[in-house]
Amino acid sequence: MEKQSENASCAGLLGQEQSKSLEKGQQGKHKLSICSKICYAIGGAPYQITGCALGFFLQIYLLDVVKMPPFQASIILFSGRVWDAITDPLVGFFVSKSRWTGFGRLMPWIILSTPFAVISYFLIWFVPDFTSGQVLYYLTFYCLFQTLVTCFHVPYSALTMFISKEQSDRDSATGYRMTVEVLGTVLGTAIQGQIVGKVEEPCVSNSFQNQSLESENGSQDLESLISMRQAYMIAAGVICGIYVLCAIILSLGVHEKRESGELLSDQPISFWQGLKLVMSHGPYIKLITGFLFTSLAFMLVEGNFALFLKYTLKHRKHFQNILLVIMVSATLTVPFWQWFLTRFGKKTAVYFGISSVVPFLIVSSVVQINLILTYIVAIAAGLSVAAAFLLPWSMLPDVIDDFVLKNPDSPGHEAIFFSFYVFFTKFASGVSLGISTLSLDFAGYQTGHCDQKEFVNVTLKLLVCAVPILMICIGLLLFKLYPIDEEKRKENKKALQLLRENDRDSDSDSIELASNV
Repeated sequence: MEKQSENASCAGLLGQEQSKSLEKGQQGKHKLSICSKICYAIGGAPYQITGCALGFFLQIYLLDVVKMPPFQASIILFSGRVWDAITDPLVGFFVSKSRWTGFGRLMPWIILSTPFAVISYFLIWFVPDFTSGQVLYYLTFYCLFQTLVTCFHVPYSALTMFISKEQSDRDSATGYRMTVEVLGTVLGTAIQGQIVGKVEEPCVSNSFQNQSLESENGSQDLESLISMRQAYMIAAGVICGIYVLCAIILSLGVHEKRESGELLSDQPISFWQGLKLVMSHGPYIKLITGFLFTSLAFMLVEGNFALFLKYTLKHRKHFQNILLVIMVSATLTVPFWQWFLTRFGKKTAVYFGISSVVPFLIVSSVVQINLILTYIVAIAAGLSVAAAFLLPWSMLPDVIDDFVLKNPDSPGHEAIFFSFYVFFTKFASGVSLGISTLSLDFAGYQTGHCDQKEFVNVTLKLLVCAVPILMICIGLLLFKLYPIDEEKRKENKKALQLLRENDRDSDSDSIELASNV
């Protein structure tokens, strides 16, 4: 119906014959094929696969495999995430100043960053022989990988606005992308968890807390530790291969359309001018502050849930399978949330989707549950995880459309919108990971032990239940201030269509004048 209305308006201005020609041209330019949507969606998998593997397993890897003290691990986790947050707006700014090439403006960033990213990612999961410089080693390659994956993901995220100017196409492509990205979290969890889970992890019984791992179990435990480290490297190698494959499919299957939007202006954009415009846009500030708190809640759960399952719920041999069940459940429910937000609106989906995780967090932390009930809770919790993945990326284009309508003479800031949203969430993630790891250190977490003190278990319950629920409540309250509801979104959509029709009319008049001259 919307397409027909647009064509009718053009017919009234240009004449029946010209409108038919224009309709064919518009369909060719702006209508995305299913193949293009799938190729575009596959490009989102590397970021989620590596991010999920790092999010769920890096903390436990540094503590229980590298045998790093919690304080040193907190330095790596905090500094790496903060550095990752800083690189997002910087990369977004440099992307916005890029010029067109034969591959487009965004695709060269994706292609060139891929080989260096996979090398640095692999080295994160390698344990060097030296011990005195391990903090510097892991911090270097962690920060390097975060920089390179940002050079991949910021242009990829901004590509949403450059594959089509039709909102229906963008929303559909975003739905495909979110489905694949959540599937990427399944792959990241499955590959890392299942490969590592096949190796029995050595640990020290509490009755021998004053003895080292090697002196307690001798060469057998040392051999198990070596096997565990090799398993992490094998998982990293598999993930690197998938990363490269997805980048190839994206670069070959998706073509940037210069006429699909004014993502990157030909005029140099002042960083501070662009930042001032973006940060003064009220709907954007209200959206990112709301998602800042809700994202922080899910990041706290993600960063500590493996330890929570391992030590508090005593599912040492099953924790990787429980994490996998959560991600599978999330993947299967993404289409449901896509339908829900279309049927009831995005703000309603936020309230229902984000809050649905609260009762399951309470149950897992307050009630003493067995393994079967833990799996049931994991399946139910995946429903909320899917909403947390889908909704921010579905709502950001609405904010950008609102910005374009209010600032029609200032194009080229879309990459800043995307990168600063990621900046705030990653900065919050760094703070949360650093504080949570320091909290475990303060609680008396003991590296390599089979069980932890009761105070450690209480701390883990706070980190995966009480604090995330508080963050979710604050975030949902902030969403009450977000002004773009369904009615406003439809108004903006109609206004943008009218603006584009006027632009086409102006272009047609210019062409006709030039031909007459």
